[in-house]
Amino acid sequence: MFESKNKSTKVKEDIIKFLLVTASIISILTTFGILFSILFEAIEFFHMRSFWYFITGTEWSPGIEGSKFGAVPIFAGTFMITFIAMAVAIPVGLGSAIYMSEYASHSTRNYLKPLLEILAGIPTVVYGFFAAITIAPFVVKAAEFFGMEATFNSALASGFVMGIMIIPVISSLSDDVIRSVPDSQRKASLSLGLTYGETIRDVVLPSALPGIISATLLGISKALGETMIVVMAAGLRPNLSWNPLEDMTTVTVRIVDALVGDQAFNSPATLSAFALGLVLFVVTLLLNIVSLMLIKKFKEKYKVNTL
Repeated sequence: MFESKNKSTKVKEDIIKFLLVTASIISILTTFGILFSILFEAIEFFHMRSFWYFITGTEWSPGIEGSKFGAVPIFAGTFMITFIAMAVAIPVGLGSAIYMSEYASHSTRNYLKPLLEILAGIPTVVYGFFAAITIAPFVVKAAEFFGMEATFNSALASGFVMGIMIIPVISSLSDDVIRSVPDSQRKASLSLGLTYGETIRDVVLPSALPGIISATLLGISKALGETMIVVMAAGLRPNLSWNPLEDMTTVTVRIVDALVGDQAFNSPATLSAFALGLVLFVVTLLLNIVSLMLIKKFKEKYKVNTL
């Protein structure tokens, strides 16, 4: 009887293991499928246009005679808007996570966290309206007040609103990671004479740093892939500039613009979307690799024996 029961249990465990392995394989194959679907079309584009000029050229004009496909202005705009977004999202998101996990009472946290996470459920088109109607005019008036000139389609307005959109991503994940730090570490730090603020700075945050890095990477990926806010608040013009008060565009916006146009699918203007997607895929992959290296480094540095 017991032998029959053990066999039944083993069969169930084997089935569960098989399903889990299958799910892992499907995820991996899906990733490769996405890569290859982009790669083949991108290679076709690079047969038509110079790869070197694509990654180093400073002029993007696909719709005119003698079209040029220099992607530097597009990626410059992407990184500029992403940087502005993360400059807003990281301090606010991490600060709110520290408050909710370390200072807020249980009832206050249960009230504030759902309110903060409502931001994650707002459609991006609503954020786009907010950026175009409210933030962009404010940026123009603020620039005029300081004697500067800003366009209504500015990278600053787009990046600021995008940062607001990313706040719940960083805040929620960082809050969970900080709360998972063993309470024994806090008590040990306090018993050694550190203040509560010093304990958070020198003990809690370093221990939670791998998770915070992961949350930040997820926020960066979300910013790199955002389209609607940029279309409505930053414009469509590839613009190589260090001035965040000017209009700029991003990779995802140009991809959409290339694929919804009236050009033939095998034209350079359309295939350029796949080349942009491939480079964006590589950039995201490199960010993931760097983040994994940092996570591994900090895990080894702040590894704690909890036994």
